[in-house]
Parts: sequence; C-alpha cells; structure tokens
Amino acid sequence: MLKLGLTGGIASGKSAAGEMFVKLGAHLIQADAIAHWLMEPGRPVYEEIVHRFGSSILNSDRTINRSKLAEAAFGRPGSPAQPRVQELNAIVHPAVIRHENEWMDDISARDPNAIAIVEAALILEAHTADRFDYLIVVTCEPEQRVQRFARRQGISEADARAEVARRMAAQIRDEEKVKAADFVIDNSGSLEATETQVRQVFAALRGQPTR
Repeated sequence: MLKLGLTGGIASGKSAAGEMFVKLGAHLIQADAIAHWLMEPGRPVYEEIVHRFGSSILNSDRTINRSKLAEAAFGRPGSPAQPRVQELNAIVHPAVIRHENEWMDDISARDPNAIAIVEAALILEAHTADRFDYLIVVTCEPEQRVQRFARRQGISEADARAEVARRMAAQIRDEEKVKAADFVIDNSGSLEATETQVRQVFAALRGQPTR
C-alpha cells in the first residue's frame, strides 16, 4: 500500500485536492477532522487542552470554541503575548498521528494495493514526513489564500489577511515545502486545472513502490 502525505499552507486547497484523489479511488483521512473529534468533551485531549488553556476557550455548552482556542494559541494580531501554538501542538499532534497510523494500518490490512492519503497542514512542521512513501504539496498565490479564507470564514479580507499571516507564521514557507515535496499541485488556477494535475499525480503513483 502506498502511504501519501498531502500538505500545504492555510487555504491552499488541500481539501479540494484530497476530494479529487478520493474520486479517483484513493482513501483519505483529514488531520483536522481527527483533531475535531479528539477535542470533543470527555476525551483526554479535550481535558488536557482545557486544563492548559482554561475555561475561557469554551462555549456555553462546554465544547471548545476553536476561534478562542486559536486566539489563545496563536495570539492576537499585534499582541505582545507569546504564542502558545507549540504547547497546543504538543497536546494534539501525538494523538492525531496515532489515529492516522492506526487508520493506515487498517486500510493496508483490508486492501494491500490501496493508496492511503493523510491530509494535514503541519506534516513537515511536525517532522512526520518519513511516515509516508511520497509527499504531495498543494500551493497557491498568497492573495488567493486571503480571499479563500475570507469566503470560508465569512469575514472581511482585512481580517482574513491578519489571520492568515498569523497562522502562516507558525508554518514552513511554501518554498521550503516545495523543496521537500515529491509532487507539487499548483492550485492557483481553475479547479479544472487542479484536477488535471491531480489526475497526473495519481497516474504517476499507480504502481510505484513503497519506500
């Protein structure tokens, strides 16, 4: 079975590319979806986050308010407070990675010829790229990130620009991700152009050996 890492900066189009791979027959799991599940009340990750970051990050129903958690982790734009994103990652990442590895093992047991893809923003930042046979990086133009994030979150482009800059500060630059990639998908154009690249990558991966 081929194990692929699918990564890229915020609002680069990782999820769109991942869905295209699924349509071609690949299996996909999203690190963000796992993190959401792990942060549900009653789970150990939830308990540890609340212990470290306090009840101010909670909604009235005791669920985690992800916007408040992001503010607590990344800091407010222009704030002198020290970001705590590494502290948050130290809680969440190990549990997410264990879940991803268990998922890949399960896929391999059921279909030894499968292509299993883990979509995660921080594969390189977390130094976990060696789990995969190949690494795919999705890129786009900086201004496109802002526009896409603004649409996705329903906020102004000014607010989106500040938030994108804040989150990108905790991520490796695209230029470095591209250097580490086995395949690069440029998502700066139309969805049709992106889909063409996805098909080309999928075709190139078919029959490739594991590493």
